[in-house]
Amino acid sequence: MSLINPADSVERQNEKLLQIAQSLMRRVEQKNEQSGLAYQQFERAALLETQVRERTRELERTLDLLQDSNARLEVANFETETARSNLTEALETINEGFALFDTNDRLVLSNSRFCRDLVDVEARLVEGLSFRDYVSLISGSRFLALPEDIQPTDWATQRMQRHGDEHVVFNVRLLWDRWLQVSEHRTSRGGTVILQTDVTDIIRMERQERDKMRDQQAKMLQATLDHLNQGVCIFDHNQLLVGWNKKMDGMLAPPRRRAAIGMEFATLLDRLRDDLIFHDGFDAEHLSMWADRSIRRRPMAFEVSRASGQIFNVFAQEMPDRGFVISFTDVSAERETARALYEMNEFLERRVQDRTQELGVALEEAERANASKSRFVAAASHDLLQPLSAAKLFISSLPDKVDSPDALEVIAKTETALIGAEQIIEALLDISKLDAGKAVFNVQQLGLSRIFGPLRDELSPLAAKKGIELRIVDSDLTVRSDPGYLRRIIQNLVSNAIRYTDQGRVLLGVRRVGNCAKIEVWDTGRGIPESDQRTIFQEFHRLDAVSSEAGLGLGLAIVERACKGLEHELNLWSQPDIGSCFSVIVPLDDAENTHPAQQIPTSRHGKKNLHGLLLMLVENDPQLATAMTMMIEGHGASVIHAHSAEEAIALLQEIELVPDAMLLDYHLGSGQTGTEFYEAMSNIYPEIPTAIVSANRSKELKDTCKRLSLRLLEKPINTDSLQGFLDQIPLAQYVD
Repeated sequence: MSLINPADSVERQNEKLLQIAQSLMRRVEQKNEQSGLAYQQFERAALLETQVRERTRELERTLDLLQDSNARLEVANFETETARSNLTEALETINEGFALFDTNDRLVLSNSRFCRDLVDVEARLVEGLSFRDYVSLISGSRFLALPEDIQPTDWATQRMQRHGDEHVVFNVRLLWDRWLQVSEHRTSRGGTVILQTDVTDIIRMERQERDKMRDQQAKMLQATLDHLNQGVCIFDHNQLLVGWNKKMDGMLAPPRRRAAIGMEFATLLDRLRDDLIFHDGFDAEHLSMWADRSIRRRPMAFEVSRASGQIFNVFAQEMPDRGFVISFTDVSAERETARALYEMNEFLERRVQDRTQELGVALEEAERANASKSRFVAAASHDLLQPLSAAKLFISSLPDKVDSPDALEVIAKTETALIGAEQIIEALLDISKLDAGKAVFNVQQLGLSRIFGPLRDELSPLAAKKGIELRIVDSDLTVRSDPGYLRRIIQNLVSNAIRYTDQGRVLLGVRRVGNCAKIEVWDTGRGIPESDQRTIFQEFHRLDAVSSEAGLGLGLAIVERACKGLEHELNLWSQPDIGSCFSVIVPLDDAENTHPAQQIPTSRHGKKNLHGLLLMLVENDPQLATAMTMMIEGHGASVIHAHSAEEAIALLQEIELVPDAMLLDYHLGSGQTGTEFYEAMSNIYPEIPTAIVSANRSKELKDTCKRLSLRLLEKPINTDSLQGFLDQIPLAQYVD
């Protein structure tokens, strides 16, 4: 109850409040207990009135909010119903069956096409139906066509197992050959959406296309089988004949194809048993047991024949579906050919034996004749040398008794002719000894300088007469060989090099190869074609028989036989119009292996002496290559020049030498660069000092050379830069 009437005017309410305030003041001034208690009650009543007023206003605001919420809820319900109606209408417009289950697997919504083909189930699919009950209803429908080996409960169990997947798609067969494709999806809130699509037309069309394709494949397979030269029989997993090709019709004469199709293998084998003869211990029982095996059959092959003489090679093999294929190949002609070849082989073997005996007799006669020839040559050579020596003595005494210049010239020529004849006779004598095996080798310690020095004095005038530079690199290596024969070998090789070199130079040097010394004779002569590189070691074989300097062709024959007798390896590398290299590998003396290699001194001008070094130059510019070669050889080194990387590799493989350094042009042709060639060579010959020659001044090339530790010589070549590279080359293995 309020002390002031809210309906009063503001003035009236203020007047009442003043009166109340005055009354209260009087009560306070009286100060008696009764009046104080009354004031406290009044004060409490005023406070309660204020609280009641606040609560009333709050309730009024709450009521307003409630009314507003009810209005909004009514609008939302209206919109929800509208949306649900629109969703239902939309679902009805689609051609698929649709159903929605909530997170609790309860049916929330479905359209009229959902399970429409399952008439006995459609009416029982109501809202709130659980998913398990839905599956149970579907599995029990009489319109669901399950496979014969699947029970409804089994189908329902499998369906519930797949329900746990995020996405499921499968086909369901109905009565009257109709098909539904069921697609199940999981929503973001954990619900389930099911779509049912009628795919009957699609499956029937695919089935027709598959049947058509199978028919085409069968025709193609039959055409392929008919094209084969072998007869082929095909049996299915039940051992029933399902087809053969035309070749079989004329092979074993089985029953007609139409009558035979579907015939069991055992029945067909019985009908053919009397017409077939099995070989090598194989019979029809083995083939029947192979076909009846329950485990995997291994391929097998055997031969059969007919009474008419035809022979067939039979091959049986299992197919993936447990069927099998048997092929028959007519090998009558091959077997007849093999028999004829066998008879011919027997005849030829008898002929070979007879011929071998004849050749054995002829070989014995040839050996006797060769021995007689060797004895005759040895005897004749010995007998001829004595009168020749006497003739030389008589001739040598004539110059003191003759004063005519013409007569002296005739005497000199006669003496030269006698010396030539003496050398020829000595060569024949050496050949006869080596052929007869009577040559005696006195193998001992031998310093190569003992051979090289006299040869330099003996052969230098001959080379100078032809205008050829003869260079003999001396060596203090000690080897084990026969002094006389080794000197004869080296002398013949150098003499031949001078004889067949029209211009240029001849080089004799030694290179260490492990525990051996490799004596090499290089020349820039005419070269030897590959077809003649074996025949030149035969007696009296000369490449230039017309030339007066060619000799009789005995020098290399002596070299080849002497090296064979001394067990010294003899090698040859040669290329026409470029030159040749003959090399003899002689074992070093055991004491020599402990001697340190001597250092090669520098020249008097302060530049490094490259005496004995071998450099590989790969440069396709002939003028630049010639200039660089002349400069390098001016310091005592030898240069092998190649125009391309392929030619360089071929040269190194043939001469079997490792260069001491390499100068490579950057552009080598064939798309290969000098740096790439160096990387390839590093795998074969590591740590060879190499410089790249190029006009390319790019940073990429400089970085590549730096990475590979290569020196870059920029074109045009600077003499000082080339000299700087040569000064950094380690000393060669040649020894002065």
